[in-house]
Amino acid sequence: MTKQEILHHYWGHAAFRPLQDDIINSVLDGKDTLALLPTGGGKSICFQVPALMKDGICLVISPLIALMKDQVENLNKRGIKAKAIYSGMSYREINLTLDNCIHGDFKFLYLSPERLKSDLVRERISQMNVNLLAIDEAHCISQWGYDFRPEYLQIAEIRTVIKNVPILALTATATPDVIKDIQVQLKFPHQNVFIKSFERSNIAYVVNTVENKNQRLIQIISKVKGTVLVYVRNRRKTQDLAQLLLHNGERVDYYHAGLPHHIRIKKQDDWIQNKIRVMVCTNAFGMGIDKPDVRLVVHYEIPESLESYYQEAGRAGRDEQKSYCVLLFNHADELEAQQRLEISFPDEAEIRRVYQALSNYYAVPVGADINRSFDFDIADFCKKFNLEATVVYPSLKILKQCDLIMMSENFYEPSKIKFLLNNEQLYKFQVEHPSYDDFVKLLLRSYGGVFDQYIIINEKLLAQRITQDVSIVNQFLNKLNTLQVIDYQKQKDTPQITFTSQRIDVAQISFSKALLKKRKEISTSKLNAMLAYANNSIVCRSKKLLTYFDEFGGTDCGVCDVCLERRKLGMNDDEFEGIMDRIKTIVVLKHTSLNELIILLKGIKEENILEAVRYLLDNDKLQYNSAQQLEWRK
Repeated sequence: MTKQEILHHYWGHAAFRPLQDDIINSVLDGKDTLALLPTGGGKSICFQVPALMKDGICLVISPLIALMKDQVENLNKRGIKAKAIYSGMSYREINLTLDNCIHGDFKFLYLSPERLKSDLVRERISQMNVNLLAIDEAHCISQWGYDFRPEYLQIAEIRTVIKNVPILALTATATPDVIKDIQVQLKFPHQNVFIKSFERSNIAYVVNTVENKNQRLIQIISKVKGTVLVYVRNRRKTQDLAQLLLHNGERVDYYHAGLPHHIRIKKQDDWIQNKIRVMVCTNAFGMGIDKPDVRLVVHYEIPESLESYYQEAGRAGRDEQKSYCVLLFNHADELEAQQRLEISFPDEAEIRRVYQALSNYYAVPVGADINRSFDFDIADFCKKFNLEATVVYPSLKILKQCDLIMMSENFYEPSKIKFLLNNEQLYKFQVEHPSYDDFVKLLLRSYGGVFDQYIIINEKLLAQRITQDVSIVNQFLNKLNTLQVIDYQKQKDTPQITFTSQRIDVAQISFSKALLKKRKEISTSKLNAMLAYANNSIVCRSKKLLTYFDEFGGTDCGVCDVCLERRKLGMNDDEFEGIMDRIKTIVVLKHTSLNELIILLKGIKEENILEAVRYLLDNDKLQYNSAQQLEWRK
């Protein structure tokens, strides 16, 4: 079949979206290709169509397990054979999947980048007839990107196993430096980039600077008809805000990655089918979900970068109908964001301390060259060495970059429980089954909220509290699960730490100080750009975003909060900037009172002058001296 026939047969589309056809042709010509298509731009079609046109199987590298599962399910529903390998699968399951991809007629194999380092996987891939290597979220390979992941740097090594196979790297967001770096890291012989404009003319970007976010959230959602996404930073907040909106009459649910898979699927389907209108979620929700009629995306808290913000905001209005993206912001957010940034970059002494503690935890002596893995219990580890998890996580990531350790994929998947009975039913169960009474009380004392949501538990700590072996705790949990008193989501595959090189003395750890400094500078720069966007009250929001991605020459959108405010004054951005330039020229030469300034700027509306002065005062460009004259701040 031709590419148009494949598109129509499997997806029911009569024509490709802008740039899709060009990207597919580049891949079919055997060229390494980088494609930047905004969220909702149809990135998957760009590798799925050419892979179906050619003999063999396409390897798809993705860091997101949920996205892999969703895409595999969607392909299988269309009659296209696809498989995925992800954490939680047994060795036997992985082995069988790889055999199927060698000997069967499967067209797609989805893998995480970590899996490519496995000798088993690499050896089996060498036996496959690979026709294309597709890399999703390709910005993760760049150390200058907003979501750098060290494991992505290993991807290019697979080219020695699958020679003469083209690469298609895909991302929704990348700055010019990241675009260049992606191609260097993947060893493109020639630069070959397709970039679709980042402009979304149907979206109105709005920033509301408010102290009472809850009240404003309720107001916004009540005014906008259609499906809504509300993004928050932590799992607990998803439930809290969902409860708030529920009490205000909304059809609402919450979603985060800590929920069991079948529950996530149910919530996702309910939202897609419009059984609920509002989904309060972390950024784990929305990846790979093609719902075109999202009318409103609200960010309850500020993201770390404009890349993240643009990608999440881009889930609105994929049907090209008018939609809104609102950021709720206040100045306390700035302080919190800056504090989070500092925490994510521990100093060298803290990193060395974590490495020493890790070595002591497993009794690994200096000089040992063991190259083996150990079960890792972060709660126990932190408690034993009096460490904070907020320091341990980023420290382990840096030790990984130093090639001293490796962490398993499911590092963040601990055990969870939720009571399936209500209080009254549970009390009846305890009376009828006295042998379980003490253990049930232990769970209730140890963890709050277990009737309402899945709560992370630690079997070892529970065992310590009742001075029993952990096997006894596991028996109780499994029996309560069988009796349907609780839903016990046991950690599928124990998180592991692997010492990948010889254990060295902490003083010998070689940090690239320049690289660590540069990484922090980049993160700081990205956060500052995000804060500048939030604080901006002069430049069209859409233009501000486009400029960040090096796209210049756009016109004012006319629908963002800045443009609407400027329209009230009868000015566009150029006129407003022109007034500010004239004000600067005057007050730099001579300190001037406001009344004098209005007289000197004859021909300009007074309200426009006052708006420009207000902006310059708010942004510390102008100040009043003791004589109540305006002067330019140096």
